[in-house]
Amino acid sequence: MDSFSSKYLDGCREALEEEQSRSLAATNYWEKVDRALVHRDWDALYLKIAPLVDSAAFGSEQVQSLIAAHYDIACRFYVPTARAYVGMALHYQENADMAAFHNAYQPGLAAFLADAMSIYARTTLT
Repeated sequence: MDSFSSKYLDGCREALEEEQSRSLAATNYWEKVDRALVHRDWDALYLKIAPLVDSAAFGSEQVQSLIAAHYDIACRFYVPTARAYVGMALHYQENADMAAFHNAYQPGLAAFLADAMSIYARTTLT
C-alpha cells in the first residue's frame, strides 16, 4: 500500500463507497446474495490465507490465487473496480471492527490482505 499516493488512496475509499452505495440501491441491499454462504466461503478462505501471513509474499502465485478467490466472493455482491477493491482493502485495515474480525484469524491478516489485494487490483483488475 505504501507505493500509492494518499490522493489515490482517498479516491479508492470514495470509489468503494460510491460503488457499494450504487449496488445496494440497485439490488435492494443485496437481497439475493446468500450471505450465510458468502461468510462460510470467506471463512474457509481466510483459514487458508492465515497461515501464510508470516511466510508468504503478497505477490506470490499462491497468495494471488487465494486473493482471486476473495475477489470472486466479493463479486457475488457487485463487481468492484480496481479502485474500489483497493478501497475494500483499506477498509479491512482502517475499520476497527473489520480489522479485529480479520486479525482474529491471524494477527496481521488485515494488513496482509490489504497489501495482497492491492497487488491483485494493480496487476489483474486494471
